[in-house]
Amino acid sequence: MHIVIMGCGRTGAALASEFESRGHSVAIIDRLGDAFRRLPAGFQGQRITGVGFDRDTLVSAGVEDAYAFAAVSSGDNSNILAARVVRETYGVDNVVARISDPGRAQVYDRLGIRTVAPVPWTSAQIVAHLLPGGTDAKYTDESAGVSLRSFAYSDGWLGRTMTDIEAATGARVAYLQRFSEGILPDASTPLQSGDGLHLMMTVGSVDRVTRVLSRPPGGQS
Repeated sequence: MHIVIMGCGRTGAALASEFESRGHSVAIIDRLGDAFRRLPAGFQGQRITGVGFDRDTLVSAGVEDAYAFAAVSSGDNSNILAARVVRETYGVDNVVARISDPGRAQVYDRLGIRTVAPVPWTSAQIVAHLLPGGTDAKYTDESAGVSLRSFAYSDGWLGRTMTDIEAATGARVAYLQRFSEGILPDASTPLQSGDGLHLMMTVGSVDRVTRVLSRPPGGQS
């Protein structure tokens, strides 16, 4: 598949290298030719100097045959403009734009342009690592109001079944990650030490689920 990337900063260069390593063809655009020095020495894709929302530049990058487009430059306005041009003019549905302002990111996400907001993502990761019972969001559908998250839990939950966990939290167990593999547990599967616990729940219940799992069953310390 052919993938076009706008912005050859650290993120863009990393994406270009990753996509190419997976066997895809890649074209990367940046206003500054010097930015391409961030690409690995063996990079075989196109390096195009130009403005990422300029139509001639996009055509040179092969956008008309692109499977996906990622706008990851340092400018929110440039990213969203490029994403809209690629989606609306060239019919590329698989588009993602990096937007630093989380408020704007939510607006564009509702308009059908998928966005990645680094600030809330980074803060959520830090909270998940630092606080007992922290969560790591895997997927959230804002329009449906549901979220898939991994949860830390008190050791008091070890040995308890999926039925016990669902009854206490009101969430649904989506899967467990055990010994680096995903498993789909049944109602009687017990939680084991080291299991990654992934739950599906309504967005509004995340804090309550976090509190329940951060304490032993029954809330005893």
